Amino acid sequence: MKLKKFDQINVIPFIDIMLVLLVIVLTTATFIAKGVIPLDLPQASSTKELPLKKIAISIDKNGNIYLDSKKISLEELAKRFKQINKKSNVIIRSDKNSKFLTFIQVLDLLKREGFENIAVETVK
Repeated sequence: MKLKKFDQINVIPFIDIMLVLLVIVLTTATFIAKGVIPLDLPQASSTKELPLKKIAISIDKNGNIYLDSKKISLEELAKRFKQINKKSNVIIRSDKNSKFLTFIQVLDLLKREGFENIAVETVK
């Protein structure tokens, strides 16, 4: 019995594997670019950009509150607001399916602490 000698390398399976890996990398990269807290923001026709330096408060559809992408309770949020400059820009991002009560509690807390530059983020 004579062994068959290979003159060329078959690269088609290698290309298939690389294309699958490319799809996986591109798919995960789009999830990372969107951020950690997926919110379905309400729409508004009169939106405008704010300066870059801001404090971001997010409320997801389950009523969880996040301060700069870190989950936090309402009591802890009140403690943190005492340490933050009152002239800072505060952005509230609330999911359109979240409870309105949570939004009002956060807004009331901001007003009690003396924050003046408060904005609600929406999509156009």
